[in-house]
Amino acid sequence: MVAIHIAVGCAVILLNLAGGAIGGVAWFRDRASIPFWYVLRAAQVSVFLQALLGGLLVVTNHKPAESLHYLYGILPLFISFIAEGARTGAAQRELGEVDFESLPAETQQSLALQIVRREMGIMAVSCGVIFFLALRAATTSGI
Repeated sequence: MVAIHIAVGCAVILLNLAGGAIGGVAWFRDRASIPFWYVLRAAQVSVFLQALLGGLLVVTNHKPAESLHYLYGILPLFISFIAEGARTGAAQRELGEVDFESLPAETQQSLALQIVRREMGIMAVSCGVIFFLALRAATTSGI
């Protein structure tokens, strides 16, 4: 089970690096990115699986070299949930009290792009944070 935990940990690192890079570039270029959302969801699944596997290892009395590994291992899950919560409020922050349906189609499209860009920015930053936390978790595992 330790080997699976290591493999999924590598996936967490790589997927979050890719998600942060793809999302960051798309945000910087002011464009929506469909591939970003697929990579992001894969990264989130890998984070959940990694936390689940880590929990199973704890239950079966496997110990990391440093106790900080537990913190670095569980924080990505919390970061993911916090980022999703922030993302869901992005549309409301962009719209405010505006009646979206009453706006002209061109304005709706522009506003929708602003919302997607804000959401991508939030989630790309979360990928970057999770990437660094996962790297740190790897260095405290003792393997």
